[in-house]
Amino acid sequence: MRRTAFAIAALLTYVLGVNAQQHNIDTQHSMLTIHVGKTGAFSGLGHEHEVRAPIHNGTADVGSHPAVEIHVDARELRVIDKDASEKERAEVQKTMLGPEVLDSEHHQEIVFKSTVAEPAGQERWTLRGNLTLRGQTRPLTLQVTHKDGAYAGEAAVKQTDFGIKPPGKTGIRAKDELRIVFDVRLTP
Repeated sequence: MRRTAFAIAALLTYVLGVNAQQHNIDTQHSMLTIHVGKTGAFSGLGHEHEVRAPIHNGTADVGSHPAVEIHVDARELRVIDKDASEKERAEVQKTMLGPEVLDSEHHQEIVFKSTVAEPAGQERWTLRGNLTLRGQTRPLTLQVTHKDGAYAGEAAVKQTDFGIKPPGKTGIRAKDELRIVFDVRLTP
């Protein structure tokens, strides 16, 4: 009886797993970068912002049914504006993590989980899934390309879709639409 149960379990594992190629995301060599534009009458006086979002953990299945799940700790996002002073970066950082934007103390995790992967050419896919940000989940579409061992691409996200009013002052604000660029590598 035990031998039969073991054989059935082994067969199911093989049949169900034969097309699965699940890997962990290499968090040391993967990165998300968020580009925040500016708008308004005085936008020429302000800075566009660049934010690094290290991937906390995640998995990707690169088998016959591609799928990905990525987790980012919102508290680890860092403003890296090259043209801003340290004081300006600290101010933007405080606003970004604060209650009016990410509210990272109450909403610590940002998650993307794919639901469908559609081929879009050789080594290219359109991933559809759900992004959870600031406690709200919305659909998101990503264009992904596999090149040189990395899965790279970008997506656009509107802050207002997640209940965030783009921060700023009179005459200069952050644009509603953010551009997220990613470079994800997998562990062997």
